[in-house]
Amino acid sequence: MTRLVVRPAPAISFTLHKRAIWTGLALLVALALAAMAALCIGSTFVQPGGVLRALVDVPTWADKVVELRTPRTVLAIVVGAALGLAGALLQGVSRNPLASPDVVGVSQGAGLAASVVIVSGAPIAVLPPMALLGGLGAAAVVLAFGRGNRFVLAGIAVAVALKAVTEIVIVGAAPIDGQRAQIWLVGTLAGWGYKEATVVMIVIVALTPILLWAGRALDTSALSDDVAKAIGVRVGARRLVLAVAGVLLAAFATAQVGAVDFVALAAPQIAQQLAKTERPPLFCAAVTGAVLTVVADTAARTVFAPTQLPVGVLTAALGGPYLIWLLVRRKR
Repeated sequence: MTRLVVRPAPAISFTLHKRAIWTGLALLVALALAAMAALCIGSTFVQPGGVLRALVDVPTWADKVVELRTPRTVLAIVVGAALGLAGALLQGVSRNPLASPDVVGVSQGAGLAASVVIVSGAPIAVLPPMALLGGLGAAAVVLAFGRGNRFVLAGIAVAVALKAVTEIVIVGAAPIDGQRAQIWLVGTLAGWGYKEATVVMIVIVALTPILLWAGRALDTSALSDDVAKAIGVRVGARRLVLAVAGVLLAAFATAQVGAVDFVALAAPQIAQQLAKTERPPLFCAAVTGAVLTVVADTAARTVFAPTQLPVGVLTAALGGPYLIWLLVRRKR
């Protein structure tokens, strides 16, 4: 007599850190406050009550003001979240806090492609897809030659080479085209809104299954390759999937608004320090990236008013001191 044995499917488990949960909730509150400040502050100040009434379609004099600021704030939240996630994935894969899209060549590849489009006089509609292809192409080169511990080193080499070529393209262009390319290269949210935010949000939603899996997959990233293989982990395949997910998030965000540096580098480390975890928690890194981008964009358009700076100028200015602090801390 043949017996049929039915084995239950293995359960999907997740490691939840209590402090990380509370940190995520606190960061959400900080994001709500930052978004409210972005909607209130500007050439015309709007009281928080006026913002809330405008958002719920109650007729108020502030309707037009809030209507102009809301798309930019939404875009800052979505782009910041995508960059925070990208940085957390790349840093988790490489086990290096210096790994981020603006360090390993993704931003520079997108910047080179965008510069060629701008100075060549091509239709502006082709700029995002070409920038996306440039970022993905640079990432493919880095992933091909920078396996294992050479990932960051290969990324820096590719980034420097692409940056040099980009400068040559800009110097040889007409002054007005070169200036437009420079503005795009430092990243700006001015003139963009719901359309660009929707593109990035679609990518985040499409990658959600991988991100949920990544939350557990990154738990083994701190293990050595030999130990990980001994417990049955397919190290190469896991790193490739996580790296590709991070590159896609960064490339799509950069293709829409330009190279907003520092956010993907700092957000995961700040989230990790707040949550006191062994690796950057993905949700906290995403919310931290959103907070940083919203705050930076609000400051960029108000501190030097009536001049509005590209958000990338402010984030890049903070990047240097942060790198020095990070290097000193790691040395200790």
